[in-house]
Amino acid sequence: MVLLEIGAAFRHPVQFRNQEFIRVGSYKKKLKDHPEKERELWRVFDQTPFESQIAAENIPAEEVLRLLDYPAYFDLLELPLPETRDAILATLQADEIIASGMGGKWDITNLGAILFAKKLEDFRNLRRKAVRVVVYKGAHRVETLREKSGTKGYACGFEGLIGFVLNLLPSNEVIGQALRKEVPMFPELAIRELVANALIHQDFQQTGTGPMIEIFTRRMEVTNPGVPLVKTERFLDSPPKSRNEALASFMRRIGVCEERGSGVDKVVFQTEYYQLPAPVFEETDEHTRCVLFAHREFREMDKQDRIWATYLHACLRYVQRDYMTNSTLRQRFGIEEKNSAMASRIIKDALEAGKIRQFDESASRKYMKYVPWWA
Repeated sequence: MVLLEIGAAFRHPVQFRNQEFIRVGSYKKKLKDHPEKERELWRVFDQTPFESQIAAENIPAEEVLRLLDYPAYFDLLELPLPETRDAILATLQADEIIASGMGGKWDITNLGAILFAKKLEDFRNLRRKAVRVVVYKGAHRVETLREKSGTKGYACGFEGLIGFVLNLLPSNEVIGQALRKEVPMFPELAIRELVANALIHQDFQQTGTGPMIEIFTRRMEVTNPGVPLVKTERFLDSPPKSRNEALASFMRRIGVCEERGSGVDKVVFQTEYYQLPAPVFEETDEHTRCVLFAHREFREMDKQDRIWATYLHACLRYVQRDYMTNSTLRQRFGIEEKNSAMASRIIKDALEAGKIRQFDESASRKYMKYVPWWA
């Protein structure tokens, strides 16, 4: 007697020898002969979040503990490690890291694998979702100096990833209080926020691509699959919106992100605080890219750089329930008070470009306030 167990379909219909089948009543039928059933089935697939889909199906308990870095789960949530295997599995199941399988076995969900995999390559459908870090020589992608792909899940490997990237970044020497110290070319907080956003907001349904961090001599680019859910120029003020809600929620619980839409605010604030060029947010046909630039003197910035920085400065002030003025813009660019006419010229250019508008047209020239064009 042979007992054949066919698991429930997920991601795509069940196939045998490249032929798709479906159960109709008590009979096995070819899916192509029942188009109404096929449409209904694909609607179910579309409604199932990526995190709830299965990465590894019907595996024994010891295999679950071998594949997942379960001690990291309890460490990150600051929970005591249970003494028994059953208690560990029950806790992971309650958080939808794993789910009950057939015959007393277990399924590892995509959420559990993408967060706590010891090796993402152990999960066939998640191998390409590992973060790639590439270092180039110069400002182009012609010559690669170093390339490495991550191996761990996003939660258990996040701190290691950030440390690895920081070690690869060029450093600037800063002299203060007669002491010299090396500081990264880009603020660590800005890097953490951009990398976290790339991991959390990516489109996992895109195959053959994953998050990537590229480091050049004078800039750093963070790219993730999927077009943004809001317009790039409204990143700073838009309410939080994520296509991977369970992933975003867990990353918030362990302190990687806040799920309040304030990540880009922090990036812009950090670039202003260190008087770096404004970050750029780009949308391609299938990806979202964020670019950080190394320090550049004010005279080295072109007109478009200054207008974009002015727009983001006005956005940041507005979400803080404040306004941009000539004084705040001078502080952002490091312009001395005696050269306030330079700031006035930048404001005029931004007004003509339609990036900002005057808040109160009746105010005197000395007390003019400005807000983003959409405010």
